[in-house]
Amino acid sequence: MVLLALSIKYEAKTKYYKEVIMIRRVVFPFAWGFVLFVSSSAVFAIDYAGVNVPDIIKYGGENLKLNGVGQRSKYFVKLYVASLYLAKKNKKAEQIIAEDSAMAIRLAITSSYITPEKMKEITLKGFEKSTKGNTTGIKPQIDELVATFKKGVGVGDVYELINMPGGGVHILRNGVRVAQIKSLAFKQALFGIWLSKSPIQRSLKRSLLGK
Repeated sequence: MVLLALSIKYEAKTKYYKEVIMIRRVVFPFAWGFVLFVSSSAVFAIDYAGVNVPDIIKYGGENLKLNGVGQRSKYFVKLYVASLYLAKKNKKAEQIIAEDSAMAIRLAITSSYITPEKMKEITLKGFEKSTKGNTTGIKPQIDELVATFKKGVGVGDVYELINMPGGGVHILRNGVRVAQIKSLAFKQALFGIWLSKSPIQRSLKRSLLGK
């Protein structure tokens, strides 16, 4: 009887260990794969004020890295989340404005205050500040940009203003290119809206420069 009891106990333990090994073989790889998936997903974007901001923009063979992100506010209204992308980190605003290198400004609209007409209004004011009132030489290009707003601008929309070396500024609305404006002077004035010595919002300029 004693030998029989010991035999049964041994078989039970053996079965238990086999089940544990089986569980480890099945569950652990799955769990590890899940961790890798979550980690790799987290690398590709950050959450800023409830907006998903990618840490890299890939366009035209360029990999543009997030340089800084901030929020444009007016009268306590949070209008949009802006992010600046460059080939490599740079805190020199004047250099960023002047260069005809790959870079991008991304605008994620967060307020119902922004309509096509309001977007036009604040953009024109931005160009006025950026150029110190001298927009004559780039008026056709500004008009072309403003015309893209007629397609609709509202909460959840994303505008990407991507400068390509020698290829001008590509205007993307929700991932679709709606215009291509070839003018270095226009590009400089455009990026100057956020980065010039007279930016539309100084705190936003500092954020975009990663300061």
